[in-house]
Amino acid sequence: MNMRITTTPDGRLSRADAAIYLGMSKATLRNWGYRGLGPTFIKVGGRVFYWLTELDRFIREGGRQR
Repeated sequence: MNMRITTTPDGRLSRADAAIYLGMSKATLRNWGYRGLGPTFIKVGGRVFYWLTELDRFIREGGRQR
């Protein structure tokens, strides 16, 4: 199955794209965010974004929580 993700020119992914990239659900990322867990994210204009470099670090470290 082919899935596409979109990054902004500066390397950010939406929560939906980050979930696809990590192979998990948006709900899991949202839940982790509320609990202060998971990959670091930023909010811009009320929207949540994840840096691609941060997602790669999260994967390299075996999904270790913040």
